[in-house]
Amino acid sequence: MDNTKINAELERFKKGFPWLDIVAPATPERGIEVLTPEAAARAEAYSDEADVAGRCKFVPASGAASRMFKDIFAGADSENDAVRKLASELEKFAFYEPEVFGTAPYDPCTTAHKLLDDSGLGYGKKPKGVLKFHRYPEEVRTAIAEHFVEGQAYMRNADGAVKLIVTISPEHRELFEAAVAEIKEKYEKRYGVRYEVEFTYQDKATDTVAATPDNKPFLKEDGTPLFRPAGHGALIHNLGKVDEELVSIKNIDNVCTESMQPTTYKWKKVLMGRALELRDKIFDYLYTFEQLTELRKNLSDFMFIPGNNVYQDDPFATPEVQELCNEVEVFLHDELCIDMPPAKDCRDRAEALIAKLNRPIRVCGMVRNEGEPGGGPFIVRGADGSTSLQILESVQINPDDPAAVAALKSATHFNPVDLVCILRDYKGEKFNLLEHVDEEAGFISSKSYEGRPLKALELPGLWNGAMSDWNTLFVEVPIETFNPVKTVLDLLRPAHQ
Repeated sequence: MDNTKINAELERFKKGFPWLDIVAPATPERGIEVLTPEAAARAEAYSDEADVAGRCKFVPASGAASRMFKDIFAGADSENDAVRKLASELEKFAFYEPEVFGTAPYDPCTTAHKLLDDSGLGYGKKPKGVLKFHRYPEEVRTAIAEHFVEGQAYMRNADGAVKLIVTISPEHRELFEAAVAEIKEKYEKRYGVRYEVEFTYQDKATDTVAATPDNKPFLKEDGTPLFRPAGHGALIHNLGKVDEELVSIKNIDNVCTESMQPTTYKWKKVLMGRALELRDKIFDYLYTFEQLTELRKNLSDFMFIPGNNVYQDDPFATPEVQELCNEVEVFLHDELCIDMPPAKDCRDRAEALIAKLNRPIRVCGMVRNEGEPGGGPFIVRGADGSTSLQILESVQINPDDPAAVAALKSATHFNPVDLVCILRDYKGEKFNLLEHVDEEAGFISSKSYEGRPLKALELPGLWNGAMSDWNTLFVEVPIETFNPVKTVLDLLRPAHQ
């Protein structure tokens, strides 16, 4: 990695990131759509009927599941509540195998080692995607298998293909390939689809240098700097390479058993339908802008318009364009919580609105906050003076700003990483997603390496700053659609039994 990049990152550790200017939390009163049953049904139908240049399921699944077993590691040699719970409920887990764990009663520490160590299941080093999550009468499914089942229900393309792009770590590729090979042909026959699976890696070039607490390069034992993956925000590079127009994003561990999946299917289609409805509304505005301004540009007269101090050949100064600007401003305010700063003149106003419209689109599911972790929805004022809907992490909110803290406390919802994205513009061209990243929306976190504290530089998160300059809509979805497995004991919840 070149020294210029390292020095720039060390400087970032010193100066930090600016706090975001929070206007208000996004709530059902303003900022979060709560759809009526009729509106949800229309959106669901629109998802099935709209023309789309390809659909794709994008599943972030990088990294080992070590955090999932943090408490089990802690109790493997010094018994704690987590390993006692694991042992007492062992036969309820889909990964239970008598030939590995023996029969009851189960010793807590022995059970923990058989789960984690290579001499047993070796789950302590494996990625979540290949772990056995759910047991059915006829089979046991891994997390990636449940994404296959989900994909056939709501992401089929017209040719019968279901495309999944899964972000993984290179060292886990063989495990994922084996997990996919075990189910692919069987599920294709079962569901009448064809699965196209692509594994993608987080680009090592996006790794960032680690720093000591006093902002010096963190050196490993061999004297070389330590570089770390820069968080899920680096995956914007991977997302930008997707060819399909409509992309669904959901984390690898957010799945449930098949009996509960119809609710997920319905609301995924609702989110897709709202994204496509929004796309078509925005495209109509952009087409109209183009038609009005191109028509006026072709006129040869130069008649002066009294009172406007402009010439008739100015394509942005006509009453038709200004009336369209009025309509677009109301749409942006009412639908996307975007309030524009004052414009210098007619051209500035129209061009600013066109630029706001002509951006990637994301529709984000929001669930009522019941104490689960997740980024919060807020209305934020950007550097250009306009407001927008953003998903913020708590570390991005100034703890010394009473208004910001009050906004955080009054938030009603959080984002469970349930997004639908539109990646093409109104002319059918792919957006360059890197042009829509807010580089000032990253954050610094505290980590450790071999017991030594360090500071880590996190790039703007994939659904945070990496999508800051997108047209964003928040839609309330039922809590039943959010079933993450953050710890192994979460597999005992009803959604996974």
